[in-house]
Amino acid sequence: MRKTLIAVALIAAALVGQAGVAVASPAAMKLPAPTGRYPVGTKELHLVDRNRIDPWTGKAREMMVSLWYPSAGNGKPARQFSPGVADYYDRLIGPGSADFASTVTHSRTGAIPLPVREQAILYSPGAMQSRFLGTALVEDLASRGYLVIGMDHTPVAPVQFPDRVELPQAGLDPAQVLAERVRDTSFVLDELGLSRVGMFGHSMGGYTTADAMIADPRIKAGINLDGSMDPRYGNAARAGVTRPFLLMGGGTSSGRPRNHRHNDDWAAFWAASTGWKRDVYLPDAEHMSFTDAQVMLPQVPGDHTAMIGTVDPVGSLAAQRKYVAAFFDLHLRGRSTTVFDRAAHPVVELIP
Repeated sequence: MRKTLIAVALIAAALVGQAGVAVASPAAMKLPAPTGRYPVGTKELHLVDRNRIDPWTGKAREMMVSLWYPSAGNGKPARQFSPGVADYYDRLIGPGSADFASTVTHSRTGAIPLPVREQAILYSPGAMQSRFLGTALVEDLASRGYLVIGMDHTPVAPVQFPDRVELPQAGLDPAQVLAERVRDTSFVLDELGLSRVGMFGHSMGGYTTADAMIADPRIKAGINLDGSMDPRYGNAARAGVTRPFLLMGGGTSSGRPRNHRHNDDWAAFWAASTGWKRDVYLPDAEHMSFTDAQVMLPQVPGDHTAMIGTVDPVGSLAAQRKYVAAFFDLHLRGRSTTVFDRAAHPVVELIP
């Protein structure tokens, strides 16, 4: 969680510093198209857990989730962010720098689902981030025939509900936040009637993935994208997991490469985990390289290397799409692959 907060601070510092620079208009940003064979549809759901009291509101726990799925290609093009969430990011990076509200995705609302045999995958974003900041990865998975469910977790995410917008809160107990995110995950599985899924997440979403796998046997395989697993806040580093798990890290954390050979929390998780496991490292990436920021920020004037490193954004996204899809194809669909035997992209290293 600390790494995400630092990333948010760096974004604000780097881009708000540009407020005095004259610009013709805020930057309009584009997302790369998914690479699978299917057009992608999307739908939002407002879920209410009437059996659980939200510890921060004292009311029934509410969630907003999005579905991305293979579709017939009809419907209306979907914007990446709802107005309230777009405004959060616009203000975060500084007035006039970028126009997050204008970004259109490659998904369509109202699209007819195709009658394909879908496997389901959950996505959990980092703390202080929206589920929509993982659009490039989740759309790609949906275009390959997966049903992807993106979850927002209040109060550490900007979330637009039908009747209001909730913004991230700071100064919360990370252990309590993580525990509620794990409960959110099981609740979504209950609500959607899912019994065999994969899961991945960025930053605290990666930690959520590992702890949710410990708590819920319905999650058969998981991926942590550059998320710390501090043992003070959760169980993953102490208990490990028994089912397949992929670590993907980039750049450095506390001055050391973000992989299990150099980070104590990842090393403890690696040693405790008894199932299939791999560690894929992108040495020139940084923390926000594992979100849409890696392809969006280069479209905004300024130096963004503190957030997304010096890795080629196109190459980084291509590598992540390749490895994330190959992992779930292997462990949810039983499709063999060689990408974990040797590095399958120039920007990655496999850490034994």
